Amino acid sequence: MGYSAGDAILDDEYNVFVNSSSDPFGYNHFAGTGASNFGLNQSAISTVSAGDAIAASQWNALFTGLANIANHTNVSTTASSVSAGDAIAIRSALVANLASVAAAVAAGSVNATALTAVAAGSSSNGSTWNGVSTIERSITFANSAIMRAYFNGGGAIRIDPSCTTGIDGLKDTVFNDLTVTAIGNLDFKAHITSRSGSGETLTTNGLANGFFDISTSYVTLIKLTSDNSGYTSNTVEIFAKLNAAPATATVVTIKMVSTDAAADTTFTDGNTDSIPVNPNEAPIMVMALLELHPTDAQGLAADIRAASNTQVSNSVS
Repeated sequence: MGYSAGDAILDDEYNVFVNSSSDPFGYNHFAGTGASNFGLNQSAISTVSAGDAIAASQWNALFTGLANIANHTNVSTTASSVSAGDAIAIRSALVANLASVAAAVAAGSVNATALTAVAAGSSSNGSTWNGVSTIERSITFANSAIMRAYFNGGGAIRIDPSCTTGIDGLKDTVFNDLTVTAIGNLDFKAHITSRSGSGETLTTNGLANGFFDISTSYVTLIKLTSDNSGYTSNTVEIFAKLNAAPATATVVTIKMVSTDAAADTTFTDGNTDSIPVNPNEAPIMVMALLELHPTDAQGLAADIRAASNTQVSNSVS
């Protein structure tokens, strides 16, 4: 039904504000376990039984919960607490407040600032290489509700690629340009992936893909090709996949494939200028992952974190 300020609230109508799983969504759907791109894994608010009076404490549980999620998502609301004996009447903005916060969660809490980056594992090649470097790492969550809440709350997997320079000449520069300069920090979020770097040739643009857009097969997030003269066949490509559809997934795996396809020339003269002994070798590649996770600093009951991380594969040819 439609509401105006001063209208009385019935028990079943209060329960809609608390528990509706269809539009307009109730608090528990976007703040509790939820489903799909709703849910922050916070404690659910209890509904009332048919015919029961709605106590001030029950209203305050709804208002407090709504305010907490609004704080985390940085959405402005007008909900306020009530005291025993107050007339229970709908505030004209309550429906709009619930809708605004639900929409913010569904969008991946893009305005959330209560986020902290912590290390989630790093892998480096064991040697220089001259063909293809492949590094895979995975991050595991305790259950699908936590993983979904992580991304719904504004969390991201930050991919930080680099290489060990100062070893093998111009190819160090090529792969440093592709990773550190051009990719920078690659943040895999709920609905998009963002790149902090710039430059090089964008061969495949998969930045429109986020957690809710992928499943069990690898999807390219970005592929860059070198624009350095003589090395325009060298590339770095970063992929992501889940262990199930987003609704039930608990693991995200990130893969970085670096390809050295440039023509090589072998050094044969005496090394009188201290140039690299083997300029044909590509540098040791490094892929570090970070959890950019939601914290409890602005309303959530606790930090939302992954459970573990591990290296899946690491090879060169």
